[in-house]
Amino acid sequence: MTPRERVAAALRGERPSQVPTGPLAVHFCAALAGYSLREYSTSARALAESVLRYHERFRPDAVWISADTWVSAEAMGTRVGATGNDQPLGGLGEPLIRTPTDIDRLPAPEVNRQGRYPMMLEAVGRVVEALGREVCVVACFDQYPFSLAAALMGLDAIMLRVEDDPAFVLALMERCAEFAVAYGTALAAAGADVLSGGDSPAGLLGPRRYEAIAQPAEHRVISALKAATGKPVSLHICGNATRLLPAMSSSGADILEVDHAVDLATACRTVGPRVTLWGNLDPVGVLAEGTPETVRAAALKAVDAARANGHSRFVLSSGCTLAVGTPAANLDALLRNAL
Repeated sequence: MTPRERVAAALRGERPSQVPTGPLAVHFCAALAGYSLREYSTSARALAESVLRYHERFRPDAVWISADTWVSAEAMGTRVGATGNDQPLGGLGEPLIRTPTDIDRLPAPEVNRQGRYPMMLEAVGRVVEALGREVCVVACFDQYPFSLAAALMGLDAIMLRVEDDPAFVLALMERCAEFAVAYGTALAAAGADVLSGGDSPAGLLGPRRYEAIAQPAEHRVISALKAATGKPVSLHICGNATRLLPAMSSSGADILEVDHAVDLATACRTVGPRVTLWGNLDPVGVLAEGTPETVRAAALKAVDAARANGHSRFVLSSGCTLAVGTPAANLDALLRNAL
């Protein structure tokens, strides 16, 4: 099997002879290729070359195309920048959204011209062209609606509005969903094999509010993307999302990216056999600060947990994005051992 075929087999519930691997390598790739985070996050060439350099060195089964979590917020009008060349881009200045009038002023999504959307689509195209169809290309459509709304409003403000004016939050999330679907559809057209989005701020809502507010919006985005593209769609929530797993697994996502704080055996039993789990080695305590021996032990433990619970839909990965300073020997220990 090619690496891409290994991942596809796992997503279908088959058991390839080797467990597929796909660490969430993002800013790690920039450091490996010698680009600053500013260059990586603002240049299609730099981003693509960073990913290709990472692939050439480590040969994972899946590579990730992502700049940061502010691409869609910037496209919608948020001022985005960085405090230094090696700092990630983030929101600057006052929140974009405060009133219903602000929501009304939001533009319709136009992925061929807004913000860094064109740059990201070019980066995906460059990676797809260079790697052919040998490797699974995962492209991040940035944020699901609640997380994108949080970026537009500010986290404190949206958490207060959830209590005081949930209708306002839901109205903003409807507009955010339009951008998520438009961006994800364009990434698929550029050649991405898998579409991934994050909704980590939604994890702060707790199970009841998550099910009432964030998960229905996730479901609408996932359903629309699958109908428009036919591609698998993934959902990522950082941290210990154990209590959210039942609702996450009913979101329609083909893949759940589980962080290291989630017990993998519990996740397997909770989500059932039809949802792929992607994870979930500790990116700091194991991959960045461990040794090749501890990485191998953690990888074997994860694979054994999936197999013991009959979960054939599994991709071995970091639970969240790799730290920039992750030792190469530790990644080799994860990626160059047939498990």
